[in-house]
Amino acid sequence: MRNFLLSIAIISTFTLAAQQPLPEKPGMTKSPADTAWTQKVVKSKAEWKKVLTKEQFTIAREEGTEKPYTKGNYSDNHDKGIYYCACCGNPLFSSDKKFESGTGWPSFWQPYATKSVGELKDGSLGMERVAVVCQRCDAHLGHVFTDGPKPTGLRYCMNGLAMTFKKN
Repeated sequence: MRNFLLSIAIISTFTLAAQQPLPEKPGMTKSPADTAWTQKVVKSKAEWKKVLTKEQFTIAREEGTEKPYTKGNYSDNHDKGIYYCACCGNPLFSSDKKFESGTGWPSFWQPYATKSVGELKDGSLGMERVAVVCQRCDAHLGHVFTDGPKPTGLRYCMNGLAMTFKKN
C-alpha cells in the first residue's frame, strides 16, 4: 500500500509539473497556440509509419536530415502563412519570422509561440548542437544556431519534410 501511495504522489508531481507553463524566451509573445497546445501526441513506431512518408518518418522520428535545397522543402517558399508539424499539426513557425539563410533549409529567427518547439542537446556527428523538436509530439525538426538575424540572433534551421505549410 505504501508503494502504491508513493507511486500516486510521484505521478501527481509529474502531472502538475507538466501542466506548468514553459518559461518565455526574450522577445516572444503569447499567442493562440499557447492555449491550444494542450496534450502530448504519443504514437508507436508502427502508427507513425502509417501516417508519414518514408522520408518524413526518417527525419521526424529517427532524427534524419534532408538534403539542402531539396525540392518542396520550403527553403524558397515566400508565401504568407504558418508552418505546422507534419506529424501532429502543431503550429511551429510563421512566415513573417522566416529569412533567407543561404543554407538550403527553411530558416526562422523565432518559433510561432512559446510552446511550439523544444530544444535538446545533440552530440551527434562529433559536435555540440541544439536539436529542435515539436513540443507536442517530440518530432525532430532540425537544429537551432546562434548565427541568425536580429532581434533574436537565432537561426532555426528546419527540415522542410518535417513540416507542412498553410497559406494565410
